[in-house]
Amino acid sequence: MKQKVNDIIQALKERYPDALCALHYGKDYELMIAVRLSAQCTDARVNLITPALFQAYPTLETMANADIADVEKYIHSCGFFRQKAKDIVTACQMLLEKYNGHVPNTMEELLQLPGVGRKTANLLLGDLYQVPGSVVCDTHCMRICERLGLSKGRDPEKVEKQLRCILPPDESGDFCHRIVLFGREICTARSPKCMECPLAIYCNEINKA
Repeated sequence: MKQKVNDIIQALKERYPDALCALHYGKDYELMIAVRLSAQCTDARVNLITPALFQAYPTLETMANADIADVEKYIHSCGFFRQKAKDIVTACQMLLEKYNGHVPNTMEELLQLPGVGRKTANLLLGDLYQVPGSVVCDTHCMRICERLGLSKGRDPEKVEKQLRCILPPDESGDFCHRIVLFGREICTARSPKCMECPLAIYCNEINKA
């Protein structure tokens, strides 16, 4: 398994040398907001929404004091906008009140923020603080890792634990970003491009056919 994981990591590195988060942000709390908006919404759509949102509320203080109904207008097209607007404003208030205006750097503290679950927390820990072992289990990650025989099931927390056991801690964050890129380009949920797949040799779906 160790050799298999290393080979998969190297293949993904060759195809996607820049393992960057697809969400655009300039400040730590802006990434927190962008990730909240991305729930059941594409990153591309979020990146269309956030410039106007961040221009209207250019500081953490202005976002924390924003009228939730006004925030809803900016994020309406990303879905579930009422709950997301409430979570964003409330989370920004908590950052000011409890965390000195900064996104906290521990899983326990992050999970106290409205709208922040383990997936979001792991992304923030990995991208903002380079915390080793940060595993972001989104739909791409769970689907592809199961196909590759790296994990079983579609329970995010269980898959996260499985991947933590086999991924090198210092590679896990970048691995998850690359898996997302791979899932969008090659290993799509529907009609994956198996003939073009650099990981076909490891794929359970291909090899059982």
